[in-house]
Formats: sequence, C-alpha cells, structure tokens
Amino acid sequence: MPRRTSVSLSIEFNGVGGVRMEPVLDAILRRLITRGRLTVSWPDGRFTTYAGPPDSGPEAGLSLRDRRTIRRLVLDPLLAFGEAYMDGTMAPVDCGIYEVLDVFAVNMMANERGHPGAYIRAVIDTIKRRIDQYNPAPRAQRNVAHHYDLNGRLYSLFLDRDRQYSCAYFPRGDETLEEAQAAKKRHIAAKLCLDRPGLHVLDIGCGWGGLALTLARDHGARVTGITLSAEQLTEARARAAAEGLPDRVSFEMLDYRALTQRFDRIVSVGMFEHVGVVHYRAFFDTVARCLEPDGVALLHAIGRSGGPGSTNPWIAKYIFPGAYCPALSEVLPPIEASRLVATDIEILRLHYAETLRHWRRRFAANRDTIGALYDERFCRMFEFYLAGSEISFRREDNMVFQIQLVHRQAAVPLTRDYIADTERRMVRASARREAVESK
Repeated sequence: MPRRTSVSLSIEFNGVGGVRMEPVLDAILRRLITRGRLTVSWPDGRFTTYAGPPDSGPEAGLSLRDRRTIRRLVLDPLLAFGEAYMDGTMAPVDCGIYEVLDVFAVNMMANERGHPGAYIRAVIDTIKRRIDQYNPAPRAQRNVAHHYDLNGRLYSLFLDRDRQYSCAYFPRGDETLEEAQAAKKRHIAAKLCLDRPGLHVLDIGCGWGGLALTLARDHGARVTGITLSAEQLTEARARAAAEGLPDRVSFEMLDYRALTQRFDRIVSVGMFEHVGVVHYRAFFDTVARCLEPDGVALLHAIGRSGGPGSTNPWIAKYIFPGAYCPALSEVLPPIEASRLVATDIEILRLHYAETLRHWRRRFAANRDTIGALYDERFCRMFEFYLAGSEISFRREDNMVFQIQLVHRQAAVPLTRDYIADTERRMVRASARREAVESK
C-alpha cells in the first residue's frame, strides 16, 4: 500500500515569496523514473516525459493542476499524492489511478531513495510506529468504526455475496471471486482440523459473520464470533437468525483482551493487522490462555516480506488508523514468548492482488451507486485505496501469512497432506449438498 503522512511546511528565501517547486519536483522525477514512462502536465501547460529504457515498465500520464500540490508532493509525497487525487488537483491523463500508482511502485521498488521526502517520512514513521500503533480497547474500537461502520451497502457493492473482506484463495488462479472466497474458507477450515462435530470455535474479528456461519453450517461447529464493529455485529446476528443458526453461532461486541473462556479452536482472519506491534504479546497470550490444551488456532493476516517498516500514512489517516502489517520477524517472537507452537506457516503471495483486482473492478462497475451513498471525493479515496493496495501485493513486499498454532505438537497430523485431502472431501460434500438442494 502506498506510504504517506502529514507535514505542513513552507519554504521561503529572505521572507520574499515561496520557492518555485516545479524544478525540484522535476529533478526528483528525473532521478526516480528509471523504468517505464511517466508524462506530467504542469500547471502552466508544459509537458515533461520521464522514462527508462523502452519496454522497461508500465506507462502513465498525470496532470498537476496547481503549485500548492507540487509543493506538497515535494515536501510530503506519501500523504500528498493520495490527497491530491481525492481533491482533484492531481488527475490521471489517458489512464486510471492504478496505472499512475503502478509506475511509481515499480520505480520506488527499484530506487527506494529516489524521492528524499518519501525516504525521510518512512524513516520517521518507523521510529514512531509504536506510538502510532498504541491501541488500547477504546481506541481500537474507534479505529474499527472508522472503516467498518461505513454504510453496509457499500461493502455489498464490491465484495462477494458472503462479504468476505480478506484475501481470497485461488488454487487454479482463474476462480471467480465467490469461488475463491469459498476456497479460502475451506483452506482455513482444513487447517483448523474440525475432525468432529460440536467443537467450540472462537472467531476473533468475525466481520459480517460469513466464516463463523460456514463453520457452523458445513462443519458442525459451535462458534462464538467477536467484533468491535457495531454495523458488522448487527449484520452478523441478522444472518445467523436468517439461517436458523442462532443456537450454534453467537456474536458479541468484545475486545479480544477481555476473553476468559476456553475454546477447542481459535481463528482470526484479517483482524491481526489492527492489533498493533505494541500489543502482539497480549494477543498471543490471549490465544494461549483461551485455547484448550489439545486445541488448534489459525492466524490469517497481511504481512510484509521485506522486514519491519511502518504503515503508509495515507492509509493510516483515511482507511485504517492504528493498523500495521508486520514482518514475520515481528510476529514469531511474541508467539514463542506465549509458549504456543507454530506447526504450519504458509505464505500466500499474489492471492490478495487477485482479490483486490476483483474488488477494484466491482467498485468501478458500481461507482455511480456508491457515489450516491457518499460523494465523489469518497469514491476517489476508495479507488486510491483499492488500486494502491493491489499494487502493494503485486509489485511491492506485501503478502498474506497463515500461521497454525497449538499447545501440543501432536494436536495436528505429521504432514501437510491432510490439508489438501480435507479440502477435496469438502468440495465433494459441497457438490453433494448442491445436488440434493437442486432436486
């Protein structure tokens, strides 16, 4: 995801007017763009093309419409770029925002220090990230509400029918979004080793309830889902009632740190990104405390393969305040300290890029309807978020990890063969159910 944060600065010489920033930004772009091609339209009508060797990368064009935007792109690029797109003072030319971000991502990965302002901001944010990610329960709930308590119809317009708002799983690569999200749930269920009915499962960060309902309906589990989103809680409870499952699935407004009950299985999908590095020990201590001695837990979360870093400041301000996607080197030490045993770690590489491609296209297809729910600036904000997120998985170092955790090493089979075997059985069982229901 693109990286941005807010700094309000102005530069003057001898108290006389502001320094012209066009030459400064021009010099930065000449140094930065060494692959592909970027054509910039300046406020005075001039055009400049920055390019690497032919066929060396993607191509895009953009228009910079005022000098204040240029100044901010020099001084604070990681926040200013997204805000300029939201405000309409920077606009793609003969392309979309995805293509513009793609050019910058390819070149930033090739030349991290190509923009000095971006490099300095990343260093500063990394230093202060423990403060930014301090998420006690009240602040965590406010952060969750910022994104997940938006109008529920918004999410129905770009997610799959089950409203799975996390990385789908593409075993072949050509699945529909609905097929890939169903495959994701099967993959998780297989790793939870739901080998007998009646197991009590805890779902930390249950979203709109899709996974919890699937585990109860298709695997005979009893499920307790917890969330900090009022909108998601209401929808999840309504879905459980509509499916006739309220006796087997319950949803509660509860912070994970308040849990005291023990469970046979624990799963958390797409929630760990909101915990914050300061609280990792508390999270895994909670899992250890609440997991039965012979239990199995599975953590599914976004991570980064390039080592510890900081959250994109634009994402932190507008999309996910308090969030952070960690490197495995930051996750494994608190797991070890909690005395849990990691029995399986899987890295899903391009699966989230494909998921976001589906979401981005569905959002575009429903843009007019979403604009009626909110406004043009909101639509641009979400477009920037979805495009930047897809590129972060496709071009940069974001990935998804799944970590299976136990107390006892014998709690899961000796080899990973059981995962694929279980998924094949699930597919056959699903086909039989569909055949019966179609008669």
